[in-house]
Amino acid sequence: MESRLVRIGHSPDPDDAFMFYALAKEKLDTGGLRFQHLLEEIETLNGWALQGRLEVTAISAHAYAYVADRYFLLPHGASVGRNYGPILVARRRLDPAELRGKRIAVPGKLTTAFLVLRLCLDDFRALEVPFDRIFDSVERGEAEAGLVIHEGQLTYKARGFTKLLDLGVWWHGKTGLPLPLGANAIRKDLDEPLCLEVSRLLRASIDYGLAHREEALRYALEFGRGMDSALADHFVGMYVNEDTRAWNPESRRGLEQLLNMAWEQGLITKRVHPEFLLS
Repeated sequence: MESRLVRIGHSPDPDDAFMFYALAKEKLDTGGLRFQHLLEEIETLNGWALQGRLEVTAISAHAYAYVADRYFLLPHGASVGRNYGPILVARRRLDPAELRGKRIAVPGKLTTAFLVLRLCLDDFRALEVPFDRIFDSVERGEAEAGLVIHEGQLTYKARGFTKLLDLGVWWHGKTGLPLPLGANAIRKDLDEPLCLEVSRLLRASIDYGLAHREEALRYALEFGRGMDSALADHFVGMYVNEDTRAWNPESRRGLEQLLNMAWEQGLITKRVHPEFLLS
């Protein structure tokens, strides 16, 4: 394959760092391909995907509904919650029903967390806040509750917060399916040999991390805000696993169900059928 620069966008989080470790640290023979890693929070990447800015990007399952005409989903790289997922937290214990009409700090309106919260609890006022400022926003009284993603799902207790609702648990109880939260996607305008080679290398990077867990975790820990090695290991295990190595039929059904429910309830603008790159 001729020399080619491929830009990859992903979050500066332990799970994505673990997943892309082998590529970022040049552990793989990439032939003529050169990879540039752009680390941005997921809502920024979602916005860039709307513009088709990057060749390859991590993306929220929710945001995919708006870029399905421009991006294929890669057959690997998914972040899937199996009876766990984003959580709703507050400074005191209360019934989530009490939050109807109240302000909830959310990490972006294109995140899957926001979409699932709307499916679960539609009548609330969303206050968009960077994901790593959710706790601060609630502590300052700007919102009555916060919708927490990434490592906040494990660190909320240390910040003095109470869990009101786990959206992954809610989703599993409603559908019996895993909850696909994020994916990796590749632009459709790239030629097929390039797409297939990039896909092969990204899958190899995931496999390398899983096969060399200790060294990949050491690298991932550099991105673990407020996490020790044990907590980072736990978090990576939640979101980099067999579901990440390949989208299985159950996870694909979960994604289809999520997009169908969102369409039926008028939360996305068109019905979307997920398209995966053939590999």
